[in-house]
Amino acid sequence: MTPQGHCAAGFEPVRDAFADNFKDGEEVGASVAVTRNGVPVVDLWAGEAVRGGAPWQRDTIVNVYSTTKTMAALCVLMLADRGAVDLDAPVARYWPEFARNGKEGVLVRHVMSHSAGLCAFDPPIADVRELYDWDGCVRRLEAQKPWWTPGDGSGYHAITQGYLQGEIVRRVSGLSIGRFFRDEVAGPLGADFHIGLPPEHDARVAELVPPPKALGAVQQADPDSIAARTFRGVSLDGTEPRTSAWRRAEIPAGGGVGNARSIARVHSALACGGAVDGVRLLSEPTVRRILVEQTNGTDKVMGVPMRFGMGFGLPHPSFPLSPNPNVMFWGGWGGSLAVIDLDARLSIAYAMNKMAPEVMGDLRGAMIVVATYKALGGLQ
Repeated sequence: MTPQGHCAAGFEPVRDAFADNFKDGEEVGASVAVTRNGVPVVDLWAGEAVRGGAPWQRDTIVNVYSTTKTMAALCVLMLADRGAVDLDAPVARYWPEFARNGKEGVLVRHVMSHSAGLCAFDPPIADVRELYDWDGCVRRLEAQKPWWTPGDGSGYHAITQGYLQGEIVRRVSGLSIGRFFRDEVAGPLGADFHIGLPPEHDARVAELVPPPKALGAVQQADPDSIAARTFRGVSLDGTEPRTSAWRRAEIPAGGGVGNARSIARVHSALACGGAVDGVRLLSEPTVRRILVEQTNGTDKVMGVPMRFGMGFGLPHPSFPLSPNPNVMFWGGWGGSLAVIDLDARLSIAYAMNKMAPEVMGDLRGAMIVVATYKALGGLQ
């Protein structure tokens, strides 16, 4: 499979790593993008948008699940940068009804770091269509009790984080998070990423190839554990983005639709200190605040060591992403991945339609990251 697009001189290792994924039969269709100093140096795509059917084109977009979380977090950070949100304040300052049932001590930074104790809906969502009802999801979260003391470690808020962040954005700005992102981020940057996809873009959406097991089928040793209760509350199997109802809904923790180019474009502003091509999203101090560790330890849901900053994951010795210290990242169910390196002023993004069987992704995106740093080393 020969990738199409642009690869600047010196970044051939990235192109080769991308092509190798197809040689090994691990891909159906995918895209990869890298920016350095805000300039695209890699913009490649290959394969099929629909298995056995339409090819992946330059403008093909795909549901990237939790890579969407980077975009939702950015919206909250922008309001914080403007002084409209205090990250250390209680969520109830902006959303008074949220304080019910022991949540008066939940801070905005707890929501941003998966430490709010609200990692799943309780009682569980019985039908995925309930996720399309924003107000209904908000009322559920208002009524819940935290599953642990807020701030006492992380438990990955796979779906709920987006509604928590989105309602803060709505209460403060008066806009839904999808509209805020479109008007304040995607529009100014010309980024083809959507939280709530307009129907005119449906024909460009690649079809996901689901993993063997649905999220709700992930087995846990202790059926009463936080992890087991969380996975039971997320009944997704990877086919949901084929429906127009999913695509129209604003699901800020998992429903974003874009490609590697658009992900890298948005993140290039962060990599360059908050601004790119004259568009400033954040001040540099706010970008740096993302890197301030909020939690560090075994995640109560994923069961592996994780470090969270303000809305993004931070590198951990168990999965070093970069030789540089000032790095943030996150990825999505199935394998999509985004890495932002402030030291190298680098943004790396990978988006695909064949979902990995593991909940936390696989090596396809990781090998692209490794190849990117190999390329950088060769340029120095």
